[in-house]
Amino acid sequence: MRVTVMQRTMCVAALALGLFCIGLYPHPAVAALSSAGGIDADADAALKKLYADSPAARMLAEKAKAVLVFPNIVKGGFLVSAHYGEGVLRKENTAVGYYNTVAGSFGFQAGVQSFAYVLFLMTDSAIDYLDRSAGWELGVGPSLVVVNKGMAKSLTSTTLKDDVYVFIFSQKGLMGGVGVQGSKITKINPSN
Repeated sequence: MRVTVMQRTMCVAALALGLFCIGLYPHPAVAALSSAGGIDADADAALKKLYADSPAARMLAEKAKAVLVFPNIVKGGFLVSAHYGEGVLRKENTAVGYYNTVAGSFGFQAGVQSFAYVLFLMTDSAIDYLDRSAGWELGVGPSLVVVNKGMAKSLTSTTLKDDVYVFIFSQKGLMGGVGVQGSKITKINPSN
């Protein structure tokens, strides 16, 4: 059987992504890439920007049982891509845990970008699921709604019915599409 250049390129890209993801996916007992203080400072800045741009996000924060902030996620690739970022879980504006988010995808894509996302956990069951899972794959488990600008305008405290609301913001760079579906969130232990 003759292997084409495209098939060989795809195999090399898939292998590279696999090795890349393994390198980015630290075991929870391993220290994170960033310090807890650095993650907290970045999360403060990200929330300040989000709340200034979206009154709906501020309203959700007031109603949420917890807020999980990933202030700086980097995504890059060519045909095969991956993203990685670290964040903090806050209850009543106090850090109660640190997490990373990792994802990979395959398809016609190229580029590098950074973005942030915030998950507003509205129910105790959503928090319990995050606490007890060895890694939460978004799109599996509690109901999740990605809030776009149009939806944010009509979101009120009386229309809230889902477990988790997600805002994606601060996109920079060139790469088609940003999403959280399929991202895996895992607890980490950053240095102090």
